[in-house]
Amino acid sequence: QVQLVESGGGLVQTGGSLRLSCAASGRIFNMMGWYRQAPGKQRELVATFTRGGNTNYGDSVKGRFTISRDNAKNTVYLQMNSLKPEDTAVYYCNAPTVGYNYWGQGTQVTVSS
Repeated sequence: QVQLVESGGGLVQTGGSLRLSCAASGRIFNMMGWYRQAPGKQRELVATFTRGGNTNYGDSVKGRFTISRDNAKNTVYLQMNSLKPEDTAVYYCNAPTVGYNYWGQGTQVTVSS
């Protein structure tokens, strides 16, 4: 059974940092990444990372967030620095395949002003 299990969300003040983790089990994924969804808004790309080392970031987080990956642990991380109130959202781990798009359960990140 494939599972994506996230951890690391929480409440932080503006300018603070958080680190999210997503551990995958059940299969190996070429690409893993993070999306987020704020109340009343569409889910948006945060960052992705392929097993080959290619990364992609959403425009709103470039220069502040860093995605990394431990292939041996089948885990992807998201280091979030210089957090802003507009980063408040539920963050979802994502692992797309040809036949199915896997999602984690989501972890809440709240940035207070």
